[in-house]
Amino acid sequence: MVLSGGTTLTRGFGDRLLSEIKGIHQKSQQTKLKIFAPPERKYSTWLGGSILAALSTFRKMWVSADEYQEDPDIIHKKMM
Repeated sequence: MVLSGGTTLTRGFGDRLLSEIKGIHQKSQQTKLKIFAPPERKYSTWLGGSILAALSTFRKMWVSADEYQEDPDIIHKKMM
């Protein structure tokens, strides 16, 4: 698992998450669980979003305020 976002900087977050998932996932002891907590995780969600927003293919999904006011379902239509 890759931790991202500022909330994951809470002391003990990764250890607790791993402990709880292992408790839920006891049956599958063959699966090795590992937490990856990159130091830049505070900004990784913003960084990923900025990369996505810069892609030309993502621009096709943009919805203007006028488009939304005219037809709120445009969001679903553009995403499908």
